[in-house]
Amino acid sequence: MKVERFEDLDAWKVGRELATLIYACGREISLSKDYGFKDQIQRAAVSVMNNIAEGFERGSNKDFAKFLFIARGSVGEVRSMLYLALDQKYITEQQFEDASNLCVRESQLC
Repeated sequence: MKVERFEDLDAWKVGRELATLIYACGREISLSKDYGFKDQIQRAAVSVMNNIAEGFERGSNKDFAKFLFIARGSVGEVRSMLYLALDQKYITEQQFEDASNLCVRESQLC
């Protein structure tokens, strides 16, 4: 199957799922009050899917690879911040596990 749109990429789909989950966690009362933290983790999560889309749209394999590398770095940032969110009790163990597992899956796709 030839991929013609970034929306067809599994990496972008998982990135979108991750961003959606992070935004859902951001609606939790405890996390929603830490504006700086909430903003940073949401920006990092959005960066994942946006870098995949931007790299794909550049039209060259070299650019796409570069943007996948950047997306993977953002996944690492999200994953690291999830530990802090858990430590600060901003999210539950289950939310941590769900988001962390998505991060690992996304890293493998990038």
